[in-house]
Amino acid sequence: MRAILAALLLCTAFIAEGHAQPKGDPAMAEDIARGKALTNAGDCASCHTADPAKPFAGGKRIDTPFGGIYAPNLTPDRETGLGAWSDDDFYRALRFGVARDGSRYYPAFPYPNFTKLTRQDILAIRAYLATLPPVANAPRAPELRWPFNYRFVMRGWNWLFFKPGILMPDQAKSTEWNRGRYLVEGVAHCGACHTPKNFFGADRRDQAYGGGRVAGMFAPRLDGAARSGLKSWSVEDIAEYLQSGRNARSHAGELMSEVVVNSTSKMSDADVRAIAVYLKDLPAGAPEPKVTPPPAARMAAGEKLYSSACIACHESDGSGAPRIYPPLPGNANLQSADPSSALRIILDGAETVTTPRAPNKGSMPGYAAKMTDQEIADVTNYIRNAWGNAAPLVTAAEVASARRK
Repeated sequence: MRAILAALLLCTAFIAEGHAQPKGDPAMAEDIARGKALTNAGDCASCHTADPAKPFAGGKRIDTPFGGIYAPNLTPDRETGLGAWSDDDFYRALRFGVARDGSRYYPAFPYPNFTKLTRQDILAIRAYLATLPPVANAPRAPELRWPFNYRFVMRGWNWLFFKPGILMPDQAKSTEWNRGRYLVEGVAHCGACHTPKNFFGADRRDQAYGGGRVAGMFAPRLDGAARSGLKSWSVEDIAEYLQSGRNARSHAGELMSEVVVNSTSKMSDADVRAIAVYLKDLPAGAPEPKVTPPPAARMAAGEKLYSSACIACHESDGSGAPRIYPPLPGNANLQSADPSSALRIILDGAETVTTPRAPNKGSMPGYAAKMTDQEIADVTNYIRNAWGNAAPLVTAAEVASARRK
């Protein structure tokens, strides 16, 4: 249940007014350019593109613990997409999560984050979306289980967890820091994945950016935690990771790779650095769990498996080949309290994301068919606790559960 909103918040559900072009108006052209930048920052394309030949036309299914959500059509088609809405209709959708007919959106649409945007930026997003080629495509209705299939449930959720209103700058901080905060907490909605959720799927505000479950994986901590957070990363490390999907410390996993390709790699250097400055300033939140080292026999078994299966790419000391094969010592993602992402990579394999800044590939085979549950547990525990690393023990039962999922 804690992952409800983390998964739901991965898509948006709003429609806007018809096709518009700059037509030589410098002010309109500036709004459209800013709207495009904000749309990239919001990673809208990832959820709203089912067919690559029809970007933003919607129809992509987003699986959630409550059922399926189908991303809507964001093109300016008047019948099925962003067609006939006024500026005020669009503004109300993003600011308050209220549809044109007065119904409440599900938190599949990240209005708890978009509400923090200024009216000017909200309408800039609308202006950009209105320039897209119109595509007729009517996505299916949500397939949510009772009682979540009734939208009026959202009135209660909003009363409990939703606070509308723009994000006011912190006058004690720099302009760059405030820009980063505006992006992270607003349109980029980073907390949708990286903040744990309560029973109702709302953010645990006291654990902001403390990591969260998403689609069977774990979005790692973005706070200043020593082992599993960003304490050891510099501003430059964070910026490089967002721009290329890799740095000297880690590589983006499957879900974050999509964000990098469709969002952060397309953002301006200034905005990416602003995000990095803000994230680097986040203090450590909840204490990291105390770790008891795995039994010596299990570590020995894990080391033997590592030597036979992993050493060719990751080297005997785990150093790997930075930016091709990620280093393992001090790897924050690897040391997360929740091992879901590490298990998925070992079970399924992985491929390094490619971007214009980092076009070279690296790949890792999956070991689901090559190792038993206990063997995968052993090698996982070894790499999570060797070379100065420290992370909670992974059991064979956890591997079996991950394998089923």
